[in-house]
Amino acid sequence: MKLAHLVVLLVACAVSRVLAQTAAEKEVLQFERDACKGFLNADKAALERDLTENFTLTLSNGEVSTRAAEIDELRSGKVHYDVFENFDMKARLYGDSTAVVLGKTRVKGTSEGKPFDRVVQFTDMLVKRDGRWQLAAGHCSRIEK
Repeated sequence: MKLAHLVVLLVACAVSRVLAQTAAEKEVLQFERDACKGFLNADKAALERDLTENFTLTLSNGEVSTRAAEIDELRSGKVHYDVFENFDMKARLYGDSTAVVLGKTRVKGTSEGKPFDRVVQFTDMLVKRDGRWQLAAGHCSRIEK
């Protein structure tokens, strides 16, 4: 009987350890949530801070966008977001300065005057420089409703 209790306790501890997020994972996921605000508010300074200079985003149509293109698109008003929200995220850390985040993003707004409202699956690659996280690359795939 004591052995059964010990086994149950060990399994419970192992499962809770696997499911628990580390402080670094929480930090990365908070960065992802905060980075959405730069897009939502068309905040050039925030995007320049949060995206590496050579940031690339592979869009669901196969096109590749750059940091400059993303910022210009928002500043020009070509794209406007009413909602830009990441959810269902999971972080994987590789050492102290590299992370991959998988999740979903809901975006709603207008593009060239036409409304859109969609959810995409994303994979982001982050790097930590000078003590703070930045997005280095991303890929998104549209989820059909």
